[in-house]
Amino acid sequence: MKFGVAVYPGSNCDYDTYRIIRDILNEEVDFIDYRRTDIDEFDCIILPGGFSFGDYLRPGTLASHTPLTYALKGFAEKGKLIIGICNGFQILTEAHLLPGALMPNAHGKFVCKHQYLKVENNNTPFTNQCENGQILKIPIAHHDGNYFVDEDTLKEMEDNDQIILRYCDKNGNVTEETNPNGSLKNIAGVCNREKNVFGLMPHPERASESILGTEDGLYILKSILSA
Repeated sequence: MKFGVAVYPGSNCDYDTYRIIRDILNEEVDFIDYRRTDIDEFDCIILPGGFSFGDYLRPGTLASHTPLTYALKGFAEKGKLIIGICNGFQILTEAHLLPGALMPNAHGKFVCKHQYLKVENNNTPFTNQCENGQILKIPIAHHDGNYFVDEDTLKEMEDNDQIILRYCDKNGNVTEETNPNGSLKNIAGVCNREKNVFGLMPHPERASESILGTEDGLYILKSILSA
């Protein structure tokens, strides 16, 4: 399987992601410059975390208007896999490859900590190695992770099982107290209707080695290989 890791000006989790794929998953991986459009050689493209184009205007907005992001639309239509992590999630919503928007955290502060997540749907290429209801421990690090979508779209997403991860406590309780950023219904990760585009605020690449305190991110990355 061949992975591509997108690199925008301001990406800062690109090397982390690259190393995990190369050294932990032992899969082929290349960096993809944001000006590139020939991406058919890849099976899965990862949009990593960071501050693409300095987060000017809104996080992910400028990156959503680059040649690479435009090319991702055709890539997705072919059924290939795309995963956006943190800033990558923001880019995917700004590019309308995923529904909704990521707004500033409700408390107005940057949040960086380990976070428990509840798997709501394991019938996707990104969660097939999980059990429904499984609790994952994966770190978050963001200022604009407050996910919002209008009521009609939310109902459609719920009907199509597009809500994949929710913030919870270690016992799986989804409450206002376990919501680190104010996201609607504790949403931490969503898919498109076709289930081949996935965005999440938590960083699985930072939870893929025991020395980092948790390897739960590998459930997501190994699911891609299984798919």
